[in-house]
Amino acid sequence: MPVTKRFLKSKPIVKVTFEVEKEAAKDADKIFLVGEFNEWLPIELQKFKNGKFKTALDVATDGQTEFQYRFKLVQPDGSEVFDNDWQADAYVKNEFGTDNSVLRVYP
Repeated sequence: MPVTKRFLKSKPIVKVTFEVEKEAAKDADKIFLVGEFNEWLPIELQKFKNGKFKTALDVATDGQTEFQYRFKLVQPDGSEVFDNDWQADAYVKNEFGTDNSVLRVYP
């Protein structure tokens, strides 16, 4: 699940692309990104013909340098499973006894 970051010199923003590989998608029909950078509101990733899911967003870097996030995978039967980014910058425990992925937004 590669994450790519592009740091802007002119603004306190990082352009971040989140991608979930086909094998990590686990046959999901839909995948949503949830995280601190947008108050944990779900952002649907676009599904491509090759089985990958992807989305890009601008993350403000003014003040906060790390954000927790997870992926919500929606299976064909409608069930939902939360998963971490296999290649996150780090992981931290959450209140549910599992880990959250960490996105670091500093060069």
